[in-house]
Amino acid sequence: MYEQAFAERKAQPTATHYYNAACSWALAGNKDKAFRYLDQATTAGWDNVPHLKQDADLGSLRTDARWQPMLAKLEATRAKAEAQYNLPLKRELEAIYATGQAIRLKIDSVEKKLGMQAAQSQALLDEMDAVDERNTARVTAIIEQYGWPGQSMVGRLGSTAAFLVIQHARPSVQRKYLPLMREAASKGELAKSSLALLEDRILVEQGKPQLYGSQLRPSTATGKYELEPIEDEAHVDERRAAVGLGPLREYVKHWGLEYKPQSSATKP
Repeated sequence: MYEQAFAERKAQPTATHYYNAACSWALAGNKDKAFRYLDQATTAGWDNVPHLKQDADLGSLRTDARWQPMLAKLEATRAKAEAQYNLPLKRELEAIYATGQAIRLKIDSVEKKLGMQAAQSQALLDEMDAVDERNTARVTAIIEQYGWPGQSMVGRLGSTAAFLVIQHARPSVQRKYLPLMREAASKGELAKSSLALLEDRILVEQGKPQLYGSQLRPSTATGKYELEPIEDEAHVDERRAAVGLGPLREYVKHWGLEYKPQSSATKP
């Protein structure tokens, strides 16, 4: 499926797309293609070296003679890029990213075992709110001082960290920084896919249909997740592709959902 998507080129592949393709080929046992896509991921700006070193998907590659040269190239590429970065700010944002993701991983693990209504889940949700409040206070201070911390300033992961904090902030904070984030996305300083997620979240909070199908809600009847309403649902995958997001049916599988795309003929 990655091969097909790259061949069709309906949207420009990102470093993450190439990296995930490499992981898929490594798991499938094709080391040649795995290394080829790792090289393309490096060229496209993949810079999360710690993740690559411990990613279990790439375990079969680590004894290959090409692993160390690939790793050396990646680290050299990252070092060259980092020479232009605000390194203290980059490290701070990456630390913020780690704290925000760690609590969410805990919640995901507990919810899968005990359900969303379990006391442990609720306690972790309260902890997540406190983490988000602290991270929001710091990231908004950074934005006020530096403007949007884009990829050319803090790298891909640093910019993603700032986006996630705003994505998880109060609606008033989201709306305040949306214009700035739109400008950053237009200049390549923020992934368009990230901007799409924020726009969906703001629309849903305002009681409007979302555009990209990124927002889900727990059903009070079943306890399972379901999609928030989508504007012009027949063309949602076209909009998703335009900003670098994959098909909606693949996206919702993460929540155990099966999605059948609407055809244009069923458009309301």
